[in-house]
Amino acid sequence: MCGRFAVTTDPALLAQKIEAIDESAAGAPSDAANYNVAPTTTISSVVKRHAEPEDDSTRRIRSMRWGLIPPWVKTAEGGGPDTKGPLLINARADKVTTSPAFRSSAKSKRCLIPMDGWYEWKPNPDAGKKAGKTPFYMYGADGEPLFMAGLWTTWRPQGAPRDAPPLLSCTIITTDAAGPLADIHDRMPLSISAPDWDRWLDPDAPIDEGLLRGHGDLDRIAIREVSRLVNSVRNNGPELIEPAEPEASLF
Repeated sequence: MCGRFAVTTDPALLAQKIEAIDESAAGAPSDAANYNVAPTTTISSVVKRHAEPEDDSTRRIRSMRWGLIPPWVKTAEGGGPDTKGPLLINARADKVTTSPAFRSSAKSKRCLIPMDGWYEWKPNPDAGKKAGKTPFYMYGADGEPLFMAGLWTTWRPQGAPRDAPPLLSCTIITTDAAGPLADIHDRMPLSISAPDWDRWLDPDAPIDEGLLRGHGDLDRIAIREVSRLVNSVRNNGPELIEPAEPEASLF
């Protein structure tokens, strides 16, 4: 799974880097470096959309709520979405085309979630039942962002005008962990490598199920144990991704 991650690239700089149009909300929380991104946080997402129906689709950076809200979710008393159900922060790769919550988005609303890396917690069975889990940080060893496959959608309150700005939300697709990552957790975000970005994002083409079965940038991903400071969402700084002292060997 992926329940916490780090991202430090400003959306405007990201747009330049990947040749995209920056449509992120100015001053949104996604503008700031965040070393402890938690569910419901506003994050940056990469989509590919048309400006006009006959135009070529182009890459765009948009701000979205992490935790997908399907269009059919009811309107709560305050006018926002009724989020009493489970937070849809992750979607299993083997179910995105069949799950009622995700299958519509899988057809034409696929996105990429940029991140520096993500966190997972490994149990310590030999240390006893009361021993806490050890946090690890999985990141791009070359210093470049990782781009994880995601789905997105739009939601509007009941009775809202059709031209009212919708609430954009997204989920991160996960797959079976592979290689050394499987020693930390049985699931991992599904990464998409740069040559496959446009194929994944194309709103006019059906989903490429081959990408759902792949592991994209697996060879770029490194692992290190980090401080338990990351356990609290109140902590947010570069010290969260620094190696734990002493650094433990995975092998």
